[in-house]
Amino acid sequence: MEERLVRRAGVPFEAVPAAGVHGVGLRALPGNLIRLGRGVAASRRILRRFEPEALFFTGGYVGVPVAIAGRRIPAAVYIPDIEPGLALRFLALRAQVVAVTAEESRPYHTRQRGVVVTGYPIRPDLAALDRAAARRSLELDPEPSVALVFGGSRGARSINRALWDCLPAVLERAQVVHITGELDWPEVERRRSSIPAALAARYHAHAYLHETMGAALAAADLAVSRAGASTLGELPFFGLPAILVPYPHAWRYQTVNAHYLAGRGAALVMPSDELPSRPRAARPAGPRRPPARRRSGARSRCPRPRRTGRGRRSRAP
Repeated sequence: MEERLVRRAGVPFEAVPAAGVHGVGLRALPGNLIRLGRGVAASRRILRRFEPEALFFTGGYVGVPVAIAGRRIPAAVYIPDIEPGLALRFLALRAQVVAVTAEESRPYHTRQRGVVVTGYPIRPDLAALDRAAARRSLELDPEPSVALVFGGSRGARSINRALWDCLPAVLERAQVVHITGELDWPEVERRRSSIPAALAARYHAHAYLHETMGAALAAADLAVSRAGASTLGELPFFGLPAILVPYPHAWRYQTVNAHYLAGRGAALVMPSDELPSRPRAARPAGPRRPPARRRSGARSRCPRPRRTGRGRRSRAP
């Protein structure tokens, strides 16, 4: 998925073998260590060819072999989640600068020197999005409420199924922009054909949104999503209240992100195993954006996103 998105953006891409070693179990550990060694060798070849003056990291374990191979090259790391995973902790120890999204990330770093709170970077074009224009671009009606449901780049099956189980009841109350991910996309037409035509017209499903994801965020009144790092920037930027369902089969960073936003009145947290499957549960008593939708309230209590590029930058928290 990442390779396809990077190449789509016209950015040169190099694949590096890598695998996690934390919490993988004794059976998988030897193979993962071998892949890590191969990744170090591949990284050395790439670095010799590219000859970088600095390294910038923001991912997980895929950055570890590059960091080992380029240990003599100055490095910076950006940690988008509130709590860094093991790989990012390792990368932070060898970096000269560690950028974090919020002040609450500082306690997770034993070495405070070089830690800088920058906020979450936001593309400057998102600031120009108009709600009415965003709804037109997605072929949404201008007045009814819009619920945006998504689960990351690959989708989230548990969220998809929870929505489909109560889809008619949700569509009676709101239009739905549903980003299913590619794995569940074949199921969409069957689900759409099972509901009345008038309701089906309010259901706008996409396998994935590329350039128009910003429009979906601008058009929505409520988001239902996982709690990956982007929620710390994009949801506060748009003043978009959310029901967050942290991914349960990974390190707890999504849970920490979700509770960070919930503690600031910006979201409700719902564990994945508590997702509703009955129509009556499709009426969440969650936070609602007022009709005169504005960003200032959410941004005042959450990490302030920082625009990138040449646009005017907001101050970090």
